[in-house]
Amino acid sequence: MAEQNTSPQALRKKAALISCAVSVVLLFFKAYAYYITNSQAILSDALESIINVLTAFTVLFVISYAAKPKDKEHPYGHGKVEYFSSAFEGGLITFASIMIVLEAINELIKGPSIKALNMGLMILMVAGLINLALGLYLKASGKKNKSMALTSSGEHILSDFWTSFGVFIGLVVVHFTGLLVLDSIIAIIVGVYLGYTGLKIVKKSLAALMDEENIEDLKQLSKAFNEHKSETVIQVHHVKLIRSGNFHHIDAHLVVPEFWNVKDVHDHIVGFEKSVLKSYGHKGELNFHLDPCRQAYCKFCDIQDCPIRLEDFEAKLPIKLDHMRNFEEPEEFRNR
Repeated sequence: MAEQNTSPQALRKKAALISCAVSVVLLFFKAYAYYITNSQAILSDALESIINVLTAFTVLFVISYAAKPKDKEHPYGHGKVEYFSSAFEGGLITFASIMIVLEAINELIKGPSIKALNMGLMILMVAGLINLALGLYLKASGKKNKSMALTSSGEHILSDFWTSFGVFIGLVVVHFTGLLVLDSIIAIIVGVYLGYTGLKIVKKSLAALMDEENIEDLKQLSKAFNEHKSETVIQVHHVKLIRSGNFHHIDAHLVVPEFWNVKDVHDHIVGFEKSVLKSYGHKGELNFHLDPCRQAYCKFCDIQDCPIRLEDFEAKLPIKLDHMRNFEEPEEFRNR
């Protein structure tokens, strides 16, 4: 039972529940601050908190759904739903930014009317600090437990902290200078910044949905390949990743001794796959396309009893990132 409570899935769900609870409390704080101050800048912050609440509950649902095991209809699992969650969150943020700018422009035309600014600033300061703590927690939890939904939510909450901080500083200036028009201007600036943040989240989510190449994942995989490489593996190239949440399907071309039979290759490769996946840090599977060595790698192959060797062994060939990204074998070996 203790292992279940500390599993990555349990930790992801715990983080999502905390996010839901804190987001609801912060929404009431900021709504009350707007009610007593009638500040457009605080309203912009409160509108973003509505988005925080909606996305927090969306993330909670998505994390539960993404944890479902793979089945016949979803052979790679259900993890891609996390990317939809992030795209949805980015879209909501962008929509909120448009509403904030339009409302601020309207208030700017009518003329601002701010009141009880001292109390509003105190509430905003407390809410901002809570947002900072929540954002850091969610981002760390998402990174640790390989959840894009939590990571994106944490990045959004942190952006909310910086907007709250900007609103707070701006309203302090309003308080001491009496320039009430700054209130609407601050709200417009916040709206534009939120629009930029929302579009950035959407772009990142769409990249994941389209399985755009992730250099950091490839670097981590390259490290795992080199760490567990033995006489089994001569070279690896044309590596492709399909990401479904924390489940990664990896296709790669593997150069093996051409004189091995199918059983020899299978027996050697199974252990290599398990070791690589354990070090890689993501759940997943490896699918290798096998290429014969064609006696082109002799000086990089340390098999002692090779019956077809043409050159003496010199050193193992490291599996480099450039080789992994090549669709074909390196030219110096392909043309031999």
